[in-house]
Amino acid sequence: MKLSTALSGETYQFNSVKEVLAKASEEKSGDKMAGIRAASSLERMAAKLTLSELQLKDIYENPVIPYEHDEVTRIIYDDISQFIYKEISGWTVGELRNYILSHRTTSEDLKRISRGLTSEMISGVSKLMSSMDLVSASQKMRYQAHCNTTIGEPGRLAFRAQANHPIDNPNGIIASVKEGLSYGSGDAVIGINPNNESVDSVSKILHITYDLMDKWEIPTQNCVLSHVTTQMDALRKGAPVGLMFQSLAGTQKANEDFGVSEEILDEGYALMKEKSYSAGPNFYYFETGQGSEVSLSAHEGVDMQTLEARTHGYARHWNPFMVNNVSGFIGPEILFDGRQVIRADLEDLFMGKLHGLPMGIAPTYTNHTIADQNDQEIGGMLTALGGANFYMGVPGGDDVMLSYQDTSYHDDATLREMFGYRPLAEFEKWMEKMGLMENGKLTSRAGDLSVFD
Repeated sequence: MKLSTALSGETYQFNSVKEVLAKASEEKSGDKMAGIRAASSLERMAAKLTLSELQLKDIYENPVIPYEHDEVTRIIYDDISQFIYKEISGWTVGELRNYILSHRTTSEDLKRISRGLTSEMISGVSKLMSSMDLVSASQKMRYQAHCNTTIGEPGRLAFRAQANHPIDNPNGIIASVKEGLSYGSGDAVIGINPNNESVDSVSKILHITYDLMDKWEIPTQNCVLSHVTTQMDALRKGAPVGLMFQSLAGTQKANEDFGVSEEILDEGYALMKEKSYSAGPNFYYFETGQGSEVSLSAHEGVDMQTLEARTHGYARHWNPFMVNNVSGFIGPEILFDGRQVIRADLEDLFMGKLHGLPMGIAPTYTNHTIADQNDQEIGGMLTALGGANFYMGVPGGDDVMLSYQDTSYHDDATLREMFGYRPLAEFEKWMEKMGLMENGKLTSRAGDLSVFD
């Protein structure tokens, strides 16, 4: 295994695969804060060149966190198809990139080969890709999942109605949900972040959203984004849970800070199969995002992009219905500006898809980041071009409870129109019945809440 290269008359020597992966990453403030980024653009290029010549078996044999010490590593490795891995173990990372981008390589080819790739391999190949490469490769991959609706079908783009309220006021939540529904948002899920995470409060939100769905025969699922154990308690007490949520990270240490483990997630999945009103078989909604491990001092010396890939490898163990990144949610200490946020969005979409996940994107930013709506819209358009399965729908694009910026109901409708996408099939029929959509286009009643009178 060669861990050095000569570039511009200078020899660059790296100490480990982990260091090569870190220094091959594009510039990100979180890696700088962790002290693991390349010292210069030349060192970054030297790391990319070194990475391109590593064989996949070099990465497989050198996980960034040892198997014996980390649950995430164990799940990733235990889930790998050894048969497929052995077929490709002699490929270099550069050869893997060429295979992915070849016009002869199909979605089915990538779906098959993904089962032999560890998350570090997927992170590594994405570091060799330009933004156009990431979009082009992402376009090839489209994966479906089913809860009560089917997400990921060709020509369909879904949205989560994220009608948060700063004091969990039921009337405020329902009014915002109705607005979202009227613009075609909510076919992925009606998902509320609670201010109060008690079991009673979470149960109340689950009941009011389910009652709305039941009254108007809305084909979707509901979710309250509290901790998974709170949702489990609510489900045991009879609350109608359509989709179970949890944030995940790429190290065992960070997941312990999140209060989550394989055992807990297994328990949640089994409980959903037993007690949820949803058909399944996909019951989980996971959120990820570059930088969470760094912000918790739980990154184990691994770069943010590789940790995000490891999060995707962890998530796929439970065959989720939805996975999305929120890489811009933490702030400039992780991703300094709009350029870094956009790059992370493109990386996360590609890496999630190459893991075989039904991947969505939340091109978010906080008010203290050097980013604005233009950056967010560029990120949204590029990832929509790359075939993201879903986005968030936030009233006005400004989450009044979580205090960050995300795609609005109007942004969602515009993305559908720009790319000729339609809502999920079951939901489109409901919109037509309500007079909100005709031939795949919103009618003049879009945004008119009197349709619910």
